[in-house]
Amino acid sequence: MQPTMMTPEAETTDQLGNDALFVDVQVVCCESGIPAKNDIRNWVRLAASNAGDLAGQTAEVVVRIVDVDEIRKLNREYRRQDAATNVLSFPSDTVAGLPEDVPRGLGDIVICAAVVRAEAVEQGKSLAEHWGHMLVHGTLHLFGFDHQDDVAASEMEGLEAKILANRGVADPYGAS
Repeated sequence: MQPTMMTPEAETTDQLGNDALFVDVQVVCCESGIPAKNDIRNWVRLAASNAGDLAGQTAEVVVRIVDVDEIRKLNREYRRQDAATNVLSFPSDTVAGLPEDVPRGLGDIVICAAVVRAEAVEQGKSLAEHWGHMLVHGTLHLFGFDHQDDVAASEMEGLEAKILANRGVADPYGAS
């Protein structure tokens, strides 16, 4: 039986407030337990609405769900770490002179379904909730949040916990 995804307040269009956030979901692996594309889009929109100001803009995010080989290759190439990981984010640079009617590319989020599943089992977490966490985490990276030092990590983790708590998901970092 495939677990159901905890869906943040479902939106039926690609709208984020008065502005559009288009989320292109690419599933290129055969792992089970991957959330429905609309659930993925809703988690990304939820995180984006809490992370940054897109006022007056349209924006676009690509979410790519991959296998262990692809995430390992990307992690090795871009982070010099020869191991599979759960999520990688690739923020886009601003393009000068881009016409206003062209969506601003926020970047790409790449998630390894097998790693997310293994982590959920290992950590005793709901698969659906762990997917929500990974999508929120990856989206926050696109908005410039990171965890390279204690101060930055505390800020990012606090925002993640707040976003997840609004949807009934426990703090993934275990803070009370």
